[in-house]
Amino acid sequence: MPPILISLTSFGAAETRRHGQLWFTYLAHAAGVQGVEVREELLVDANTEIPLIAAAVRDAGMAAVYSCPAPLWLPDGTLNQGALDQALVYATQLGATRLKFAIGHYGPGAHPDSLPALKRTLAASNIELVIENDQTASAGTVPALQAFFAAADAHGLPLGMTFDMGNWHWMGECPLQAAAAFAPRVVYVHCKGVQRLPAKWVAVPLSESAAPWRAVLRTLPANVPWAIEYPLMGDDLLAVTTQETKHLRAVASAQADATTHSP
Repeated sequence: MPPILISLTSFGAAETRRHGQLWFTYLAHAAGVQGVEVREELLVDANTEIPLIAAAVRDAGMAAVYSCPAPLWLPDGTLNQGALDQALVYATQLGATRLKFAIGHYGPGAHPDSLPALKRTLAASNIELVIENDQTASAGTVPALQAFFAAADAHGLPLGMTFDMGNWHWMGECPLQAAAAFAPRVVYVHCKGVQRLPAKWVAVPLSESAAPWRAVLRTLPANVPWAIEYPLMGDDLLAVTTQETKHLRAVASAQADATTHSP
């Protein structure tokens, strides 16, 4: 059974900044999740908040993932060393086992020393870097990510992937094809439903999704963590979060049962 986490963006940027990610960490624990993804872009004062969240996570026996919104590669093709170094510091302070980045502007023009520099940096850390597909052409399409992972592998830098089920739609990609392409590399899943409005895609709970999310989850590894990353809203946030956590756990249980009883 996959552990169930919550990305703290799920509660909305304004609400999360207003209450603080510590408050939502307590709520997530009360709702029965097994971990939280702390978002750098929603920290108001990282130096104050991260030690408090770290203590709450540790005391609750929860897992922690740290997410950095900065691109791992800058537009000039160089590694974003400053953002990476700072994120590793914060992830270590948080007690996170994983640090999540998108590749940003990695491409044919990437500086030749950038992957070796990344390898050296990660070798000096105990944090696992995981790469997410985002909603940009350079870091969120199947060809761009396949090219990056192939280059990283060639440099002796095998990296795991955070598979965001919803983001593929923003890029016009098929999530099922992407799941088949990247399944061996996926170590973490962002569970996100989607619906199409006249002018754009929007994130929704899985139960309201127009996408084949059950088939996507069946294609991905069975026991990697699943994180809720869709809007959690309502007058009783604890009840809503508890309900969505139970729903995701029931999906995981049904999937496990189907696998066990398949011929």
